Amino acid sequence: MNVVRKYTAEFLGTFLLVLIGTSAVVIANGKVLTIALAFGLAITISAYAFGGISGGHFNPAVTTAMLINKRMSGKDAVGYIIAQIFGGIVASAFVALFVNALGQPVSNLGQTDFTVIDPWMAIVVEALMTFLFVLIILNVTSADHGNGQFAGLVIGVSLALFIIVALNLTGASLNPARSIGPALFAQGNSLGDLWVYILAPEVGAVLAAFASRFMGSEQK
Repeated sequence: MNVVRKYTAEFLGTFLLVLIGTSAVVIANGKVLTIALAFGLAITISAYAFGGISGGHFNPAVTTAMLINKRMSGKDAVGYIIAQIFGGIVASAFVALFVNALGQPVSNLGQTDFTVIDPWMAIVVEALMTFLFVLIILNVTSADHGNGQFAGLVIGVSLALFIIVALNLTGASLNPARSIGPALFAQGNSLGDLWVYILAPEVGAVLAAFASRFMGSEQK
């Protein structure tokens, strides 16, 4: 039962993140700051609501880093990633339903894509932003020098800031589960470019895992 609760927590946290964040993009027609705050506050809420159950990853890249740093088992990591991706897909299904109810085309569901830079630069942006984001997560949740009481707030603020930096470059995913759901429903270029939003955050997460270990995040 504890395992099921963990997977459910990861599903719900990712669901909230994608639902609130992408709704801010397409339903509220938010600007950069609105979108950044929507994602940042969503992950903060999810962290405090569900983090005590699962650890509050809500992101396959975070789960990959946690696995590398031996904070979880391989079996749990697979379960977490499946739950996160499913949560993002279900959230996007609801956003598509809401957008359709408004009479708007479901070709715009807050999907991530890059239109002003090439794929390799998009990889650099997503990998760098994810590296910094996951590095912060690993250090603020470290048993050695972390601060669990304020971890959710720090993570939410960090995500909002990184989205402000990267939104007009790549859509600022930093999270494969955030990109997969919207791309599956919106189709188009976002589906064809989805590999960037899977590969780059995972590369950034792997680098962050080793960097945090070098900084002593796994010492107890």
